[in-house]
Amino acid sequence: MANARDTVPDTMAAMLLTGHGDIDRLEYREDVATPAPGPGQVLVQVTATAKNNTDRKAREGLYPTKGKEEVTSFAMGGSPTLTFPRIQGADIAGRVVAVGEGVDTARIGERGLLDFNLYPDARADINLAPDYYGHGADGGFAEYVALPSRQFHHIPNPDLTDAELASMGMCSYQTGYHMMTAANVREGERVLVSGASGGVGTALIQLCRVVGAIPYAVSQPDKAEALLALGAEAVIDRGELDTFVDRVLEATGGAPIDAVMDLVGGSMTDLFIDTMISDMSARATYPRLSIAGASGGNISEIMWTRIYLYQVQIFGVSHGTREEAAQLMAWIEQGALKPVLHAAFKLSELHEAERYFVSRGNNYLGKIVIVPDAQWETHGAPFALASS
Repeated sequence: MANARDTVPDTMAAMLLTGHGDIDRLEYREDVATPAPGPGQVLVQVTATAKNNTDRKAREGLYPTKGKEEVTSFAMGGSPTLTFPRIQGADIAGRVVAVGEGVDTARIGERGLLDFNLYPDARADINLAPDYYGHGADGGFAEYVALPSRQFHHIPNPDLTDAELASMGMCSYQTGYHMMTAANVREGERVLVSGASGGVGTALIQLCRVVGAIPYAVSQPDKAEALLALGAEAVIDRGELDTFVDRVLEATGGAPIDAVMDLVGGSMTDLFIDTMISDMSARATYPRLSIAGASGGNISEIMWTRIYLYQVQIFGVSHGTREEAAQLMAWIEQGALKPVLHAAFKLSELHEAERYFVSRGNNYLGKIVIVPDAQWETHGAPFALASS
């Protein structure tokens, strides 16, 4: 192992997830062994890690695939990979301080952003067994983390702070981009984005504009100004479900939505489909629905005759591919995508961040990042909540 300096400590501070349950299962420790980079890996000193909803859902075991009451997490590869204790945190920004065998020492000192996936194989265009750092392997809620060199992308942009860079992590942006590529979203198409104020939603609005599509955001009225500034063509109030479809069509001038990016599920999914099939003669392509979340409910009641008679194509999306990650990193480095950072919290205050995330109010937009206490003054304090 080659080090940037001889001061990488033997132990570090980290937040350990000790089992499924509430936030009391997250234990802050300052005596966790610092990982060493293996062959093909880099050791990263973490400066900021974005928080994602999957952190909470994995902790609470909210990924059932067989029974509604099942308490479990990702097991797409055949067996669960979340073992305890685990360090969560997928969207990691930081600097390389050591390299393992086979990695050029010139990488030491680089600032970068992680492609968070634990890929099942080397294929670049498909990912059939999604898993990720912070779930199947330790992540960034710590002072140091060992990561694959090829997945820690050098992002030197001086205009982006480390906290802002972490807020652009792949868990949100790659999920959003894969929702779009799965549904083959094209230039000029009208795209309805649910959950538009969260990390994936704000990423989708920007990504639509990058590829030339027209995003219509579903959110609360108090967030309309910020979402319009981000690139939304219009913001549709998610309330008053009886008039929701009419209000979407009013926003589009009566034209049907071409594709829906659904992060909500539940009773909203049927309404989202209605926005696409209101006038099939006005369509140029099949109606397409990409779903990558179920914040509004894990069970939806849908008439299958509506799906096959209207030829609605449904795409389940989890994570993305190496090719998509590489494209996103290029857009970030080019400045084509902008950070939407809400606030930063100290690593030792992760319990407070979790409570805030669950009960976030009307002013919430974008991402929360977690910063190691030792890095706080440089990388976290400028983005602390006013009340912190």
